[in-house]
Amino acid sequence: MIRAPEASRSNALHAGAWWLWALGLAVAASRTTNPLLLGLIVAVAGYVVAARRTDAPWARSYGAFVKLGLFVVALRVVFSVVLGSAIPGTYELFTLPEVPVPDWAQGVRIGGRVTAEQVVFAVYDGAKLATLLICVGAANALANPARLLKSLPGALYEVGVAVVVAMTFAPNMVADVMRLRTARRLRGRPTGGVRAVLQIGLPVLEGALERSIAVAASMDARGYGRTAQVEPAVRRTTNVLTLGGLLGVCAGSYGLLAAEGAGYGLPLLVAGLCAALAGLRLGGRRAARTRYRPDTWGVRAWLVAGSGIAVAALMIWANAYAYQALHPGVVPLVAPELPVWPALSILVGLVPAFVAPVPASVPVPAHSDSASASASASASSASASSASASASRETS
Repeated sequence: MIRAPEASRSNALHAGAWWLWALGLAVAASRTTNPLLLGLIVAVAGYVVAARRTDAPWARSYGAFVKLGLFVVALRVVFSVVLGSAIPGTYELFTLPEVPVPDWAQGVRIGGRVTAEQVVFAVYDGAKLATLLICVGAANALANPARLLKSLPGALYEVGVAVVVAMTFAPNMVADVMRLRTARRLRGRPTGGVRAVLQIGLPVLEGALERSIAVAASMDARGYGRTAQVEPAVRRTTNVLTLGGLLGVCAGSYGLLAAEGAGYGLPLLVAGLCAALAGLRLGGRRAARTRYRPDTWGVRAWLVAGSGIAVAALMIWANAYAYQALHPGVVPLVAPELPVWPALSILVGLVPAFVAPVPASVPVPAHSDSASASASASASSASASSASASASRETS
């Protein structure tokens, strides 16, 4: 049995594995509107995040994505209630005043009759989109963005460096604002209002400009932007492969996320990935560079990424034998059921919680009594040493 060791710089999981795992859960969420299965996917993602999340700043983004998902569900219900829905219903909840629309806007309804069927359908539809957002939030909370960008191929080296600079610039700017506001508060000056914002904004912009100039100078000193000479035929082939591959990836991803596109989506996605990787491989000849301590793709990365891919494949297959269970109807309005085999397929996504390296534990601070005792002991020892020093000076 593979035991999960404590995470360190040498055995840290590759950031791409976390994204493949999360995208696999997102594909599985796109294949169903069953709220029980969607809730199970959210529970699996939340458990893995709680078990393997670090104390880094990007790890706090999962809660924001959960709140955004709840907002999406509420917004979808509001749109369904206000703008109406094509879902017929028999259980009327209430009736809103209907606004007349012109003849050129036929088919659009504002207000009117609101039924329980259309509200439940809106909740199902919004829950699917919310689950997709939460899966992306899980990837953001678990994957180190700087290490992910560092793993980009040589052809995207400039893009990766620019994104890393932008990602490090924003936290530093926020820290500068907090530092200046604290300084003004200690001096008894106001920290709110237009005048205070203008007085704080000028030093922040000045510091940002100085930091940008320093980064530009260091990049120029390290030879950033220097490219090697390649033949025109290789350059044109690179452009065709990269653009064609990205178009294939977009079309294949749409096929996988669509309701009935798994037949052509997966082959098109694989072909697009192969073409894009070949184009990036050729494009990497323009930027000759080396990586300092490159991230390795080990057995644990394969297990994490494979678990997400397995969940996606099993849910796509489940649409063939349990389509009605994965897409419960609302007309007539019935309670959704939890299908056994699709639910067990989603539980495969819990593999990262057992095989991924465990984040290092935060040291527990000492008790206040012991801290005060150690402080007093150090103070007494310091006074004793000073007394002995003064005695030695008097003797001399």
